Amino acid sequence: MKSVLRACAAALMLAATALAAAAPAIVITDGRGATVRLDRPPQRIVSLLPSLAESVCALGACDRIVGVDRYTVWPPSLQHLPRLGGGLDPQIEAVVALRPDVVLVTVASRAIQRLEALGLKVIALEPRTHDEVHSTLRTLGTMLAIPAAQGADPIWARIQQGLAQAAQAMPARARGQRVFFDASRGPVAAGEKSFIGETLSRLGLVNIVPEALGPFPRLNPEYVVRADPDLLMGGERSLGESGVPYPGWSALRAVQAGRVCRFAGAQADLMIRPGPRLAEAAMVMANCVQRLYP
Repeated sequence: MKSVLRACAAALMLAATALAAAAPAIVITDGRGATVRLDRPPQRIVSLLPSLAESVCALGACDRIVGVDRYTVWPPSLQHLPRLGGGLDPQIEAVVALRPDVVLVTVASRAIQRLEALGLKVIALEPRTHDEVHSTLRTLGTMLAIPAAQGADPIWARIQQGLAQAAQAMPARARGQRVFFDASRGPVAAGEKSFIGETLSRLGLVNIVPEALGPFPRLNPEYVVRADPDLLMGGERSLGESGVPYPGWSALRAVQAGRVCRFAGAQADLMIRPGPRLAEAAMVMANCVQRLYP
């Protein structure tokens, strides 16, 4: 009987090996336009961009992530993993030591060529709009061998539902108000076509930074003074405690009226993550606006 069981087990292993060998390779075109070929879905993933780690986890593959960049904080289950430096300049030796099947990076990373030269598979993605968040989820689903209909598309449908709920939570008198979102010190604006700008539009707000200036343009602070928005938004690191991080901003009508949404800590991180928590960020924005426009 034991010999029969051993024979069956061996046959199953051979069949599984044959199926794996027969499975078609996974071919992905990343954000650089580069083609990346994987023989099988990766089981060891290094993510060097927070939104990509969040997306992999949303797709149900959190357990495949073996290392992250220093800024990845969600979900909490990733916090015990090795920290591999910044996304732009990761600790190459530490990445290699983890023996990843694939490394996920931002398109702007300076480490891509070196990682590839060391024989690692690198997929560079950098979603900047809502549509690109959706397409990134689909790309990662393809990488993980999860059909879009079972992974990316249901996640995207839930995001859309959450965005609609956040829009419904907006006070009527705030609709049409002109807003400036300071995405980073500079100021670096969240333009109309950025994922943040598109969220603001879904909430019924009017962005003072038009699409023509790009998703995240660096502006002269005087631009904001001249535009004089009704509402100011941004992280505490860029806006500071008073909302007056630049000369002349104390005269802004938003500052004068106390209409400043200043996001700190986890909420500030949430605002700049173009991933599966878009709707959660939108609701945080809507809740702040509710307080400012009672």
